[in-house]
Amino acid sequence: MGWEEDGRIAQAEDGAANGDSNGSAVYDPTKFDEDGKPRRKGNVMTTSAHVITAVIGSGVLSLAWSIAQMGWIAGPFVLLLFGAITYYTSCLLADCYRYPDPVTGKRNYTYMETVQANLGPKQVWACGLAQYSNLLGTSIGYIITGAQSARAITKSNCFHSNPDSPCIRSNNGYMISFGIVQLVLSQIPNFGELWWLSYLAAAMSLIYSTTGLGLSIGKIAEGGYSHGSISGTSIGDPSLAGYNTRAQKTWNVFNALGDMAFAYSFSMILIEIQDTLRAPPAENKSMKRATLIGILTSTGFYMSVGCAGYAAFGNASQGNLLTGFGFYNPYWLVDFANACVVVHLIGAYQVYTQPLYAFIEEWVSSKFPKSNFINKEHYVKLPFGEPLPINHFRLVWRSIYVVMTTIVSMLLPFFNDILGLIGACGFWPLTVYFPVEMYIHQTRLPRWSQKWILLQSLSVVTFVVSLAAAIGSVASIVSDVQGYKPFSNDA
Repeated sequence: MGWEEDGRIAQAEDGAANGDSNGSAVYDPTKFDEDGKPRRKGNVMTTSAHVITAVIGSGVLSLAWSIAQMGWIAGPFVLLLFGAITYYTSCLLADCYRYPDPVTGKRNYTYMETVQANLGPKQVWACGLAQYSNLLGTSIGYIITGAQSARAITKSNCFHSNPDSPCIRSNNGYMISFGIVQLVLSQIPNFGELWWLSYLAAAMSLIYSTTGLGLSIGKIAEGGYSHGSISGTSIGDPSLAGYNTRAQKTWNVFNALGDMAFAYSFSMILIEIQDTLRAPPAENKSMKRATLIGILTSTGFYMSVGCAGYAAFGNASQGNLLTGFGFYNPYWLVDFANACVVVHLIGAYQVYTQPLYAFIEEWVSSKFPKSNFINKEHYVKLPFGEPLPINHFRLVWRSIYVVMTTIVSMLLPFFNDILGLIGACGFWPLTVYFPVEMYIHQTRLPRWSQKWILLQSLSVVTFVVSLAAAIGSVASIVSDVQGYKPFSNDA
C-alpha cells in the first residue's frame, strides 16, 4: 500500500507541477510502472545475483555428507536432478507472475498473491501453511547451525592452547547467545531497515562456502585419504566411520534427499525477486534467463563443494563440512569460516522470520483494529539516530517466537536431520506442486494431454521423493534422540 500511495502522490505532484490545477495524476512511464509503483530497474544480471544469494546458504555445508550416503554416481546425479527440476518449475512459476496473461496481465507481488490469483483462496491456506511452516523450520535449523559453528571455534582454540584437554563444549550456551542477539534484532519493525544485514549475510555465505571448498582441495592434495566409493557409505559395524546398518543406510539416503532439496529451496521468494525486473523485455523472459544463470552458478558451486568435501573425507564425511575439519591446520582459517557461518545465520534468521512476523502482526491487527496494545507505537529515544518505535504486541510476540525456536533447537540439535526435514516438507509443495498447478490453470492445459501428464507425473514423483525424505529425516531424528540428554553439558 505504501508503494502505491507514493506513486499516486508523486504522480499528483507531477500533475500540479505541470499546471494541472486539480492535481490529477499524469502518468509518466519514465518514472512509474503501470501499477503506480516507482519504475523497476532490475535486469537479468542483478536478478541472477539475487537468485544466487537466495540459493547459496548453509545447505551447502551438508552436501558432502549427502553425497557420501549415495556415492560418486548417484550423489552428484541426484544433486544435478534437483537443480534441473528447480530450474524447470521456476520457469513455470515465472509465467505466473502476471495473471491471466504472463506478459500483459496484472502483477502479483508475492508467492501467496500468485497462488490466490491462479488457484483461489482455498489453495492459499495450504500455501500459507507450507510456506510459513518452512520459515519456522528454517529459523530453528539456523540456530542449530550457528551454535555448532560457534562451538567449533571454541573447541579448536581450546585444543590448540591445551592439546591434552578434552575440550567438551555444550551447544546450549551458544544457542542461548544466538537467541539473545535475535531478541534484539527482532524488535526492528521493518525488514527494509535490515538491508545491510542481508548484504552482509550474503557475503558471509560466499566466503565460508569458498573457504570450505579450498580446505577440501587442500586436504585432497595431502594424499593418504579415502576418496569415497561408488556406492557411498557401506553396510557394516556402525561404530566404525563410514559404516551403517542396513536400516541406517536407507534412512540416511532418504535424509540426504531432504538435505539436497533444502539446498535448492528458494521458490518461495522467486516472485518477490521477479518483481524487481524492469520491462521491456517481458519479466517472465528475463526471469527465466536470470534463473538459468543463477541455478547453473549455484549448482556448479554445490557440485564443487559437495564433491570436494566427499573426496577429502570419503564415507566419513561429517554432516557439517566445516566441523569435519576439526583441528585441521591452518585452524585460524577454519575458525574464520565458522565465524562467517555465525554472522551469515544471524542475518539469515531475520531474513526468514521477518515475513512470518509481518504476517502474524497484520492478521492480529486486522482482527483487533482498536487495540492499543496491538496497534499503538511508542518511541524510545536513542543516543544516536532516530527514535526506535516499540510496539507492545510486537515486543511480546516476537520475543516468544525467538524463545520458542531457541528451546526447540536445544531439544533437537541435529543439523542434518532438521535441514532434511525442512527440505522435504518445503520442496514438493512450494517448488513443484503450486508452480505446476498454477501453470496448468493459467495456460488452460487440456486434461490428459501429453504435457499435462508429464507435469502431473513430475508432481507425483517429487511428492514420493519428498515423502521418503521426510520419513528418513524423522527416522534419523528418532534415532539421534535416543541417548540424547537435552540441556546437559555435553549436549
